[in-house]
Amino acid sequence: MVLRTKHHNQSTRQQIPIEHNGIYPYLVRYLDWLLVKGYSVETKKSRDNALRTFIEWCDQRDIQQPQDVTKPILERYQRHLFYYRKDNGKPIAFSTQKSLLQSVKGFFKWLTQQNYLLYNPASEIQMPKAPKRLPKTILSVEQIKSIIHQPDTSTPQGIRDRAILELLYSTGIRRMELCNLKIHELNLERKTVLILGKGSKERMLPIGQSAITWLVKYLDDVRPQLCLALEETSFFLTDYGEAYTGSVLGWLVKNTMKNAGIHIEGSCHLFRHAMATHMLENGSDIRFIQAMLGHSELSTTEIYTKVSVEKLREIHSVTHPAEKSDRNINNDKSLGA
Repeated sequence: MVLRTKHHNQSTRQQIPIEHNGIYPYLVRYLDWLLVKGYSVETKKSRDNALRTFIEWCDQRDIQQPQDVTKPILERYQRHLFYYRKDNGKPIAFSTQKSLLQSVKGFFKWLTQQNYLLYNPASEIQMPKAPKRLPKTILSVEQIKSIIHQPDTSTPQGIRDRAILELLYSTGIRRMELCNLKIHELNLERKTVLILGKGSKERMLPIGQSAITWLVKYLDDVRPQLCLALEETSFFLTDYGEAYTGSVLGWLVKNTMKNAGIHIEGSCHLFRHAMATHMLENGSDIRFIQAMLGHSELSTTEIYTKVSVEKLREIHSVTHPAEKSDRNINNDKSLGA
């Protein structure tokens, strides 16, 4: 679907499928190149969707070949994304704008490297600077415990769900990282898991003992019941013997939160936020948190230092002169009573 702005005049010419646009054959080759180079299927799908949006936008303006795209045209496309308004009147998020533009930049970088273009018109396009927002809600340790203890572990499904929740909190992995987890990527004896993250970057993470206990129980007692095909390598399986999708996993976590009486926005990512915040509050070095979360830049991880306030509050109440004065006053009142 093409992004449109309120101010964009609809073209009166008949729309044709983007497969007839001269840029499309290059997209097909580019997507094949991504797979050959080891990029994930999810990355391929994301780039495909983003570049189809761009090609449709070009097609509406009779831009039919990669050689027709110039830096001013790409800047015009960037403005188009900025002024686009959804049906509810709101702009698309800066993160979405950035993702769409990064796909375009990657595409034109590839076109130049493959000598389809003499120069890269996207090389100087500056990405929108998305504001770093604090997580709206950080689940407390008590809330996490309440959620994790919701599954009925007297049933196979409950054991599996408990293992999923334990792993999310123990490692802070992303929703799709858990969905894509394979059996051979967990070493339960060494208590580690190998994660293939964004950009096909690998990271080895430790797993806590509580999570290990439930993962072993799931692997030994439950997964054999759910697995319908010997060649199935996904670690977590649904009741239908299939690997989890992001939406199904999100529903599972959200439903479990509701059962615990926690009705807030978000699901799987809340466990990621909670893990990072709780570890920081307990004295973990921020660079270890960076490695756990798989952040390329430390600045991305530092946002958690702004929400990790419990330890600061404790120190403040113990060391701040005004707090000491208040305690003395209260003590004097109690003695006088």
